Amino acid sequence: MPVIDRIARLHGDMTAWRRHLHTYPETAFEEHQTQDFVAERLREAGIEVHRGLAGTGVVGTLSVGDGPAIGLRADMDALHIPEATGVAHQSVHAGRMHACGHDGHMAMLLGAARYLAETRRFRGTVRFIFQPAEENEAGGRRMIEDGLFERFPVDSVYGMHNWPGMEPGCFAVRPGPVMAAFDIFEIVVTGRGTHGAMPHLGIDPVVVAAEIIGALQTIASRAVDPLDSAVVTVTQVHAGDTWNVIPDTATLRGTARAFREDVQEAVEAGVRRIADGIAAAHGAGAEVRYERRYPPTVNHESEAEVAARVAADVSGSDAVDRDPPPSMGAEDFAFMLRERPGAYVRIGNGPCGEGCSLHNPTYDFNDDILPVGATYWARLVETVLDADA
Repeated sequence: MPVIDRIARLHGDMTAWRRHLHTYPETAFEEHQTQDFVAERLREAGIEVHRGLAGTGVVGTLSVGDGPAIGLRADMDALHIPEATGVAHQSVHAGRMHACGHDGHMAMLLGAARYLAETRRFRGTVRFIFQPAEENEAGGRRMIEDGLFERFPVDSVYGMHNWPGMEPGCFAVRPGPVMAAFDIFEIVVTGRGTHGAMPHLGIDPVVVAAEIIGALQTIASRAVDPLDSAVVTVTQVHAGDTWNVIPDTATLRGTARAFREDVQEAVEAGVRRIADGIAAAHGAGAEVRYERRYPPTVNHESEAEVAARVAADVSGSDAVDRDPPPSMGAEDFAFMLRERPGAYVRIGNGPCGEGCSLHNPTYDFNDDILPVGATYWARLVETVLDADA
């Protein structure tokens, strides 16, 4: 079953919407212009609109008779990255850009909403969930805390993300873990500052921090079962202000990823043990802050199967990977999947050449896949809320 004709005719509108959103990117909990734009497009389609969950979130509701309810989620926020695409619709907000394709995600869901509002070939309720602050700030959790599923009940919830490196219009979905948990840590090593020429008079926190960095790599290689997956990465090192002074403190920051809570616990214990032990061996101190930001994104089996069948109807069975490898990236749609059954799918954005990867200053969403993604959303609703069932 190819792209729906009516949605194909919306391609120009979806492209214009997507490029407008790309031009005016807004980051976590600041998506005010974006909220206005999304709400207006939904109202134009005759869809009931509610604003304000998690501050800038939007929920559109479309009901046709009695039946179950389904939630479709698109993320709204951009990233703090200076854009270097050079495209005509390049960001006009300095230091911010849609480098993860959330502009495309919104446009695809708006296209599906327009089609579903026109055709109404389903029985039940659709919730179009436009979520702020997916990047780092857990806007999905905030929407849930603000009563998303109590105020707008759903029986199942679905998400979709573009995926560079997959052919345009192909899909990937599997039951079980699809994205990792996202943890962060900060280690502040306290030594005793002194003159750089007289290190014996102090306790050098930079040396201690360097040893900790190396030892942290043994968590994944020696403290976690080789059949499990874990990543521990130090991404920041801060110490000192001048050339000839050993500072009092050195600060390390980083991220840890895993697919299961018991592995997260092992990683956190390892970070604390290594930091405390190495610091103590040098006569220094170490203060560890470890925060679990996002849980793993885990698809439910029956909903993943429904998503795979719909994707195959849209693009053909050969275009659907039913067993893609999980990603060590993280996704706060995980919070929604902990509250309601559902599935998170990937849609191919095209070959992953230079600049095509996510979170890259030369990334741009592939407008060719807009009708494919919108058709997937529409067929998913018409399948789950089958009026003839």
